Amino acid sequence: MSEKRDEEDPEIGNNALFQVQADRVYAELLSRVGEANPQPRLGPTRRVAELLGDPQRAYPIIHITGTNGKTSTSRIAESILRAHGLRTGLLTSPHLVRMNERIVIDGDPIGNEALAANWDDIRPYLAMVDAELEAAGELPVTFFEALTALAFACFADAPVDVVVLEVGMGGEWDSTNIADGQVAVFTPIALDHMHRLGSTIAEIATTKAGIIKPAASVVSAKQTPEALAAIERAAELTESTVAIEGGAFALESTTIAVGGQVIAVRGLAGRYPDLFLPLFGDHQAVNATVAIAAVESFLGGATQPLDHDVLAEGLATATSPGRLQILGIEPTVLIDAAHNPHGARALAAAMKSYFTFAELTIVLGVLEDKDARGIIDALAPLADRFHVTRSHSDRAIHVDALASLVLEETHDGATYEFDSLDDAIAGAREWAADAPGRGVLITGSITLIGEAIELATEQGWKR
Repeated sequence: MSEKRDEEDPEIGNNALFQVQADRVYAELLSRVGEANPQPRLGPTRRVAELLGDPQRAYPIIHITGTNGKTSTSRIAESILRAHGLRTGLLTSPHLVRMNERIVIDGDPIGNEALAANWDDIRPYLAMVDAELEAAGELPVTFFEALTALAFACFADAPVDVVVLEVGMGGEWDSTNIADGQVAVFTPIALDHMHRLGSTIAEIATTKAGIIKPAASVVSAKQTPEALAAIERAAELTESTVAIEGGAFALESTTIAVGGQVIAVRGLAGRYPDLFLPLFGDHQAVNATVAIAAVESFLGGATQPLDHDVLAEGLATATSPGRLQILGIEPTVLIDAAHNPHGARALAAAMKSYFTFAELTIVLGVLEDKDARGIIDALAPLADRFHVTRSHSDRAIHVDALASLVLEETHDGATYEFDSLDDAIAGAREWAADAPGRGVLITGSITLIGEAIELATEQGWKR
């Protein structure tokens, strides 16, 4: 792609100028059909990529789908690959604070300058495809279709040795699926996005299994029988190999440690004891196990063990912001991106195992298309009180409606309504600071925790 063309502006300065340009990129993306309404099609993304010279063919790909754990598994796999000396690209979604977080190159969010330069390169081609689609009576290129094309261009421009590619939604018709993954990875599949992907786990798994390409290596977490059948059927049709957690590879043990846990993994090609993982929750140990098997498949065709010291470095430096992350201390404030019942149950289990709060307030906000009742059912046994609120998202459930659902699991003295997240968190922190052993958990939607991170940073209590 193009060389960087931005020149220093003596009045604004390079950093501020480039941030303005990156904000412009995001604003132009937001002017397109939003990612909450993805279109079940691959044609527009494929056409843009074709006009760009198919940048997604410039590097090998590990493609990751599932319902929960996609982002953490992607980030862990990327960290392991980077520890092996590879220059990596990573696409995840959504972002927490800034869009740059979604496109990561060699471990760092893409810089504002590179983001803007690559966007300016692909803009004319997006306009060409928009015109073709409008002439055919179709919607123009959507937010996520454009973002996917942008990411592929950024990775080719970097350049990178390998890309870890997280599906946006589903798999078969997700815009990332114009790329051919040598390794197709499945985290646990559960009910979510049912209005888009299907009303049963079998239907959802069939859609997600669409990422399996001919002769790929398939690596999967344990699945329900329905989900596993769909994955195995797709693998058979594409003549791909399949490795399932608990059989071909397994998490042998996990022990709670300061700042995370120590795990032992039986991989596809070797056994890896005494690995420190700086993430909380048994579900993160499973994510790490799947990531290790995926990297084994990619680097050695599942026949060459990974170097233990290099693997240990990759795991020890892995991060997953917003996933059971300690946001603040004195009092302790945790954030977690659980936004469906499956994720909330994993969060609840991790809270019970890894933390020992005497009392806990949960700051909760949920989006309208999510199973709020299922989330509340999973979290209610943890909470001494709920601070019910909402993010600024247009899709956030109204506070009164969400509080009514919470009241069904609690009582008036344990349910408090706040029209602003700022007030909900301030009240929770004040309550937690009033007695020893109290803590705060903010959860329910990714938009909510993104805003919580911004508030903590602005107010100076972010850890």
